[in-house]
Amino acid sequence: MRFSILSAILFSASALALPTTLPVEKRQSATTCGSTYYSASKVAAAINQGYDYYASNAKADSYPHTYNNYEGFDFIVSGPYQEFPIKSSGVYSGGSPGADRVVFNTDGDYAGAITHTGASGNNFVGCSGTS
Repeated sequence: MRFSILSAILFSASALALPTTLPVEKRQSATTCGSTYYSASKVAAAINQGYDYYASNAKADSYPHTYNNYEGFDFIVSGPYQEFPIKSSGVYSGGSPGADRVVFNTDGDYAGAITHTGASGNNFVGCSGTS
């Protein structure tokens, strides 16, 4: 019986010594731009394609290109940033980019998603999860 009580006390003490908060993992997630929903896998595919172009100094038409964040979004990672189209029909490889973009930093980390839908002029507004 002593062993059980001693074990319980030691276990309780070690549990109290563990950190109670874990660091937040930076990763892409699903988003909605205007009325278009993009799954986490669609977001990841767009980021991966955009970063592959960026890292190899290649482009699909003019993408990816520098995103200056004139709108002042509070992205989850620091810049500098690149923007790349996200399409519901598949990964962008040229042609009309549509209204929606993923934003990533030059390390390839997801920053957020933005859209021209609902914005004035050539500006952007945040998709769900980007403010």
